[in-house]
Amino acid sequence: MNDPVNRTMLLVDIERFSDRDDVEQAFLRRMLYDVVDRTMERAGIDETLRLRADQGDSVMEFIDPNVSVPQLLRSVITELPAQLKAVNRMASSAAQMRLRAVVASGFIALDERGIWVGSDLNHACRLLDADLLRAALRERPGDVALCVSQSVYAGIVRHNHPGIPAEEFHETTLATKNGPLPAWLLGPVPASGQAAAVPGAAAGAARTPVPDASGERPGPAAGTQAGPSGGGPACAPAPVAAPAPAAQPPAGVHFTGGAPVFGGSFVMGDQHGVSGGRVDGDVVMGGVGGLRRPARTSGGPAPEQDGTGADTAGPSARQSPGTSGDAGEGAPR
Repeated sequence: MNDPVNRTMLLVDIERFSDRDDVEQAFLRRMLYDVVDRTMERAGIDETLRLRADQGDSVMEFIDPNVSVPQLLRSVITELPAQLKAVNRMASSAAQMRLRAVVASGFIALDERGIWVGSDLNHACRLLDADLLRAALRERPGDVALCVSQSVYAGIVRHNHPGIPAEEFHETTLATKNGPLPAWLLGPVPASGQAAAVPGAAAGAARTPVPDASGERPGPAAGTQAGPSGGGPACAPAPVAAPAPAAQPPAGVHFTGGAPVFGGSFVMGDQHGVSGGRVDGDVVMGGVGGLRRPARTSGGPAPEQDGTGADTAGPSARQSPGTSGDAGEGAPR
């Protein structure tokens, strides 16, 4: 690959070229060459000072850095639309032609296959293919939509050279497949392309609220209310703000109704504390309905009773000291 060289680049593309048949495409290519050649001639740029790369539906001109860029821009702004209008006057409706144009500058190199390459050239091509530039041409009555790169604007346009109306260029960021690229569009920014001009913007896209320092997520923006689909214009009054939560009770365990379960057992009715010693098995505090366990005696577990109060537990059913249900030698202390 050759060493990179500095060039001014003019890229011109035909709108909806692929919608035409083969005969129409061949005619449009010839007309495009004629329009570009006459534009260069009116700018006083000799053929020996420019190189052309054919891209089918577009043409790229690489112009010697010694050529005046203001002179080129003036010709593109005035002569390119005039030459195109003259061609379209004589063409049938099927052969009408509209153009997107980009003026950029940077370094390019010629590879071993004779193809021009370089990052600056890639950026110029992305500007030419940007949706915003396509929208500008689609929504305007004229036949040409022009944008310039950031470097051309900073070095030439903003200085208000004669014939280059700096106030008519509008800064924008074009969304491209290589990411957002800054550019300056001649004429107003099209309404349909404004969302694409903002990096990361999407019309109607919902944004996920970000928790603040307290961990709370902010609600919907004013004037909107989330509906079943998750967003949309407000269709009902805004919900009443919930009252502030009451102060938290002191640390501990509190029950408000219900029957809390501990290891399969229930705590119901009046609650009594058990302190000291060891307690194994089911612990029932308060009445649970049905049969009740009699209180322990000083000599060990009390005998079970049937519905008539009779003792139904035999010697083998009594628990000996030290087994589950006892706390040491006697009842829990």
